[in-house]
Amino acid sequence: MAAALSLSLKLVCFHAFTISLLASNHLGQSADTYIVHMDSSAMPKPFSGHHGWYSSMLSSVSDASTPTGAAVTPSTTAKLIYTYSNSINGFSAIPGYLSSTPDLFVQPHTTRSHEFLGLRRGSGAWTASNYGNGVIIGLVDSGIWPESASFKDEGMGKPPSRWKGACVADANFTSSMCNNKIIGARYYNRGFLAKYPDETISMNSSRDSEGHGTHTSSTAAGAFVEGVSYFGYANGTAAGMAPRAWIAVYKAIWSGRIAQSDALAAIDQAIEDGVDILSLSFSFGNNSLNLNPISIACFTAMEKGIFVAASAGNDGNAFGTLSNGEPWVTTVGAGTMDRDLYGILTLGNGVQIPFPSWYPGNPSPQNTPLALSECDSSEEYLKIRGYIVVCITSEFIMETQAYYAREANATAAVFISEKAMFLDDTRTEYPSAFLLLKDGQTVIDYINKSSDPRASMAFQKTEMGTKPAPMVDIYSSRGPFIQCPNVLKPDILAPGTSVLAAWPSNTPVSDNFYHQWYSDFNVLSGTSMATPHVAGVAALVKAVHPNWSPAAIRSALMTTANTLDNTQNPVKEVSNDTVTALDMGAGQVNPNKALDPGLIYNASAEDYVQLLCAMGFTAKEIQKITRSSYECLNPSLDLNYPSFIAYFNDESSAPDELVQVFHRTVTNVGEGQSNYTAELTPLKGLKVKVEPEKLVFNCKHETLSYNLTLEGPKSMTEYLVYGHLSWVSDGGKYVVRSPIVATRMDPGMAPDFFGGF
Repeated sequence: MAAALSLSLKLVCFHAFTISLLASNHLGQSADTYIVHMDSSAMPKPFSGHHGWYSSMLSSVSDASTPTGAAVTPSTTAKLIYTYSNSINGFSAIPGYLSSTPDLFVQPHTTRSHEFLGLRRGSGAWTASNYGNGVIIGLVDSGIWPESASFKDEGMGKPPSRWKGACVADANFTSSMCNNKIIGARYYNRGFLAKYPDETISMNSSRDSEGHGTHTSSTAAGAFVEGVSYFGYANGTAAGMAPRAWIAVYKAIWSGRIAQSDALAAIDQAIEDGVDILSLSFSFGNNSLNLNPISIACFTAMEKGIFVAASAGNDGNAFGTLSNGEPWVTTVGAGTMDRDLYGILTLGNGVQIPFPSWYPGNPSPQNTPLALSECDSSEEYLKIRGYIVVCITSEFIMETQAYYAREANATAAVFISEKAMFLDDTRTEYPSAFLLLKDGQTVIDYINKSSDPRASMAFQKTEMGTKPAPMVDIYSSRGPFIQCPNVLKPDILAPGTSVLAAWPSNTPVSDNFYHQWYSDFNVLSGTSMATPHVAGVAALVKAVHPNWSPAAIRSALMTTANTLDNTQNPVKEVSNDTVTALDMGAGQVNPNKALDPGLIYNASAEDYVQLLCAMGFTAKEIQKITRSSYECLNPSLDLNYPSFIAYFNDESSAPDELVQVFHRTVTNVGEGQSNYTAELTPLKGLKVKVEPEKLVFNCKHETLSYNLTLEGPKSMTEYLVYGHLSWVSDGGKYVVRSPIVATRMDPGMAPDFFGGF
């Protein structure tokens, strides 16, 4: 039997997967889905295609695994879920008696932005790229609401002949709902249903019933829509980053969850269909690079010339919390914009306190009594019905207090906390204000000193041009990426906070509401919202430079990014803390400069392979990622990347001084004959030098190399230092900037132990 099971298949799978019998006590367990890698070169000659081969193999295993005399039933028969032929060679299946690695579930990460990034009609990057015309952006998300005005196809041309995509019809979605804007719509839920067979899917089609996908799609490539707002907030013109780019939707998020097998099927098909850009606003999971099917699929996409933008995650500002940091992916952090959506609390003594707000309702309480309360039960609120209730809260009890306020039908509430709340968590269906302790103390002092404390609340306020902006928001996950710490991540920052974009008209704007409000546009925050901004800007670059590799496009975005806010000071966090490239990458994306970066850092699949070799991956492990055989000819952790990170954390008895040398090659994509001079910011406690200090190009597309050397104590005194290397062209037209981070942190430790900066 063992010989029959081996099938001489040279099977390659996650966690050294082998086909084997399960013990009899597994028979009563619910079936899971498993993702299997195959060596395509080992397909027996009788099979004409992989699908038949995989099906036959599963059938053989099921037959061999069924006890003698037992009936073959659906529970003992392996079921093929997906066949993958582009992103990986392999399949996903519900096994009858297979033992392997299970299909994991991962999570999604969530109008002023185009103006804030400098995009203007009739000039700059939009004009140079014809608004992204000719580029196809694929989004793996929760689907799309095709009736939204953001997806009208006025002025759009027909899809190119190279496009192989389709609009798949099903529940409340017909193929005619695609147009010359939405040129592809498919959906994938077999993995989800295999895990949750009793779950009812309300919209079994590409139609979006959750909103996340509609929001991200319109952010990346939505058409111009005049006069939009969110219940009076953020009134203006909505537009995606690439308003004339085509959109292809691959729905794989269901009820806020996404199975890796479904995401893999979506990416596999997107590669086959011919997308140019992929926008992925969900976590890939935390597996090692060779064990993560989404990581591997993105490697294949990169090989095919597809630029992949992925969200860094919303796990907060501790070092090492970042996800999706694969070196062949562009990882996006989230920042604020120069626009505040807010309300105003006016105390009876005339003091006005602004507070962030998305509350959409009317009317607002006027000249209403104020009262402090424990806020720990509905009864407490009932004692002071008709009052604006003031509660001392925290992130741990705020939700409970807000619930009691709702149950008691509170007139309004003020929640005072030491820590800023994530705006999505502060949506209530009654008037409320969320204040930090400083402003909250002003309210408490007023109540304690007044014989008749009163207040009024006003909402739907919008202020433009606020300063400073951008700021790295508190929720945005931080590097390094634990699975590949020698490549500095994240790569880039983009607007992710309070982003207004399209929304399904029949989906409530928040699932927190007992009272449900509906709107064609919604405000969301998260790295999910930042990612389609970068995908859209990448489409603009691709439209101007159609032959550039994904690495070249990423380089252009990074080396032209802004590191200063609109007060011309270094970007900070919303807490006003200092930030580094581990927080914001190279800086905030700058579309107008990215189209003409001067120099680029390129990288090929071979370069990534040599990085994997140096990281200690075996030939078989690398083959899982690359789907082909590569030789470790020149293993190196020093990838040709437009950023640098060095670790000075050697506790051994080695010499006291440590020297780290980075080798880089740049390609001249600017003016033909040009000279660039190196400029370095000092790094405290380290000696830094560049050789040569000047790059002299004789023609366009010429490549030149240099070395950056960092020398310092083997264990740094400073926890982390941060600076830049800039190559400045004669005359100053081009400033090609790369961030440098040096730290004594141990990237192998869990994020909780990294400490702060």
